[in-house]
Amino acid sequence: MRALRHALEQKRLHHAYLFTGTRGVGKTTLARILAKCLNCETGVTPEPCGKCSACVEIDAGRFVDLLEVDAATNTRVDEMRQLLDTAQYAPSRARYKVYVIDEVHMLSTSAFNAMLKTLEEPPEHLKFILATTDPQKIPVTVLSRCLQFNLKQMPPAAIVSHLAKLLESEQIPAEKEALPLVARAAAGSMRDALSLLDQAIAHGGGKVTAASVGDMLGTIDQSHLARLLEALAAGDAAGAVQIADEMQARSLSFDSALADLASLLLQVALSHSLPDAVTDARARELAKRIDAESVQLYYQIALQGREDLPLAPDEHAGFLMTVLRLLAFRPEGASKGLPLPRKPEKTSSSPQAKGWPELVQQLPVTGAARELARNAELRQRDGSRFELVVPKAKAYLAERSYVDKLKAALEQHLGVSIILKVSVGEVAGGSVASLEAGERDARHAAAAQAVKSDGFVQDLVNMFDGKIVDSTIRPEGK
Repeated sequence: MRALRHALEQKRLHHAYLFTGTRGVGKTTLARILAKCLNCETGVTPEPCGKCSACVEIDAGRFVDLLEVDAATNTRVDEMRQLLDTAQYAPSRARYKVYVIDEVHMLSTSAFNAMLKTLEEPPEHLKFILATTDPQKIPVTVLSRCLQFNLKQMPPAAIVSHLAKLLESEQIPAEKEALPLVARAAAGSMRDALSLLDQAIAHGGGKVTAASVGDMLGTIDQSHLARLLEALAAGDAAGAVQIADEMQARSLSFDSALADLASLLLQVALSHSLPDAVTDARARELAKRIDAESVQLYYQIALQGREDLPLAPDEHAGFLMTVLRLLAFRPEGASKGLPLPRKPEKTSSSPQAKGWPELVQQLPVTGAARELARNAELRQRDGSRFELVVPKAKAYLAERSYVDKLKAALEQHLGVSIILKVSVGEVAGGSVASLEAGERDARHAAAAQAVKSDGFVQDLVNMFDGKIVDSTIRPEGK
């Protein structure tokens, strides 16, 4: 609104203003404030006095030169023409005659065309203030003649602050934890927040408590979600389903539960990346039990589950299926700590030291240096001297900076100075990456064979003349 304030200060007034934004963000309220700015008896100002007769009458809704029209109920061209016929007359006692047209996108095409004539050649004394939740439905010929302002949703902190002031002025007791619940449910709409606050006061018997607001909104106790994530981390399907059933017994909102679950997972993800920025003790504890890759996958599943919820047989069934998805899907490599299968590391020269794959798993190294360690094979180790070889396809990993980082990681892990040499050449498939790829291929082949040999699957293929696509088959647990 800075541009609007500057325009009023410099008396650079436009003949038509368009306020856009979601419901309840204050479009109509701002239109009335602008009407006061234009007609305050102290002069055109960004800060109307609020005490003169013009300001008082606008606040009371009885200012003769302010005409408010709801386009949702006055859509026809005849009604618009009747309105515009009065535009040629000077205001009765104000500086400007102000027409406020709410939900202007509801006007018919003919009504817009009738308005366009006045917008093209507006009288000096007339100002239009249009408001809409859907500016895409307004013809571009009208849009191009308006000064447009997009009102953003109110942040939760601003809603909480305003509600707290109202409750204090009305001397209504309220718990500090209750107002953020109202603000979040209002989703950026101050009007919705005020309506919810009235309901909360009635529901709480004259006071606003977190418990009564939670019951009213059907919001979920965060401890349920923390327990749910703990059950997921432990692979406890029975425990996770029991928590979902407990939530159903309390008639909690599963849509809100999935939204809160996504919020909690965001805090867990932040705990992985920026631990000092997270104050939620539950999120920090969960970050120790759930790896970063799983958190990212869980977040996506929670969002998708919320989107699918209206399509489910009922909300409980939709939430339960989302929980089962969370249990069924894990990112590849998420089961940390499982030892790699030991295979003899064949080399093209002398015998090597054993256990390079196991050593790589323990190294404190990331990025390209980690890729170097994973794709390299140990050709020879002689005490503190390591000779590695990478395949030609990964020759770029032999760059000196990556080698130096891997050397530093080895020295840190082993506690001694080492000599590390990396060359490009033929490999025998003994690197960590090769072993993991071989293991994945073996699991996939076994899964594909199991699917193809299943009698039910064979019946389906024969019945519908179908085809099994190997690439869509995933081993169990992957």
